[in-house]
Amino acid sequence: MAKIRVLIAKPGLDGHDRGALVISQGLRDHGMEVIYTGLRQSPAQIAKAAIQEDVDVVGLSSLSGAHRTLFPKVVEELKANNAADIPVIGGGVIPSEDIPFLLEQGIKKIFTSGSSIDELANYIQELIQPNQIEPIKKISHIGIAVHSIEKVLPFYTKQLGLQLEGIEEVESEHVKVAFLKIGESRFELLEPTNETSPIHTFLQKKGEGIHHIALAIDDIEARLRALSKDGIQLINEEPKLGAHQAQIAFMHPKSTHGVLFELCQEAGGEET
Repeated sequence: MAKIRVLIAKPGLDGHDRGALVISQGLRDHGMEVIYTGLRQSPAQIAKAAIQEDVDVVGLSSLSGAHRTLFPKVVEELKANNAADIPVIGGGVIPSEDIPFLLEQGIKKIFTSGSSIDELANYIQELIQPNQIEPIKKISHIGIAVHSIEKVLPFYTKQLGLQLEGIEEVESEHVKVAFLKIGESRFELLEPTNETSPIHTFLQKKGEGIHHIALAIDDIEARLRALSKDGIQLINEEPKLGAHQAQIAFMHPKSTHGVLFELCQEAGGEET
């Protein structure tokens, strides 16, 4: 994949560029190609350089207070030169009350003082090379913790009329699992096989009931990377082997508003 090309510019008479230099180096450290135009550039010069350098995004920095005039002029110059598709972002000493105006004038995003290089780099990455991960389309299964599969199974097969697909022991989780098909998803009854099982701990604390919701996905590793990048706390940073040879990983309930979500990629990479 081609590197993202970023033009960093200081429009107007602002004579301080330490921040712009730090940003330029920080974006390079994130694997981007950065062109810095130097101090005291006019909007026309900035737009011309952006076109000549074939950049993906223009980043403007201003400490002089002239951002309300200069930032929109850069957008206008790009439009006048048939380059309106190059997004413009801005940062520096910019009062929060000026941000809505700048956004209305075509600036994509304003980064105020205190924004991190990581935040800026992640935004540019998503803006130029957006995450192509498919949205989650269905629930793989709902895991239900039980003391004894044998005792509760008649309720699911007789009263609910569900068909038992099979029972499997997952040694890594110290749990026995009964699979019951319901529409395109399943109920999975989870019985601990010993006291070291997470299900045993759950039952001791909360009793029988819903333990987790599993989401069917295609690429678990890409999904985990995306979640981690977005600041979601993961119980498993790498996938592990689950029932039916599926690759699984859990998100921490602290990041999911109290719900234990499991990511589940079926064997062969297909959602089933």
